[in-house]
Amino acid sequence: MKKIWIGTFENSEIKIENTWFNGERLFVNNVLQDETYGFVGTKLLGHVIDMQGNKLLIKANLGGYFYISCRLFVDDRKIELLESKS
Repeated sequence: MKKIWIGTFENSEIKIENTWFNGERLFVNNVLQDETYGFVGTKLLGHVIDMQGNKLLIKANLGGYFYISCRLFVDDRKIELLESKS
């Protein structure tokens, strides 16, 4: 089973994928920025360039036992996510 969360920051699309067999991945504008394999909790890190040209830190936290949830932060500000299942 695969879960995907998508959020936007300014003009950038941020996508987080979680799969049973291929781990977790963080994409910014379809470019892979981090990848890991976790069972209980995972943190993914990346960056995005804002409209002023500043490089901002992205943090995505995934966790849960029976239901996996995801939280996304850009420059320490929470970004709302839409969840889809594939």
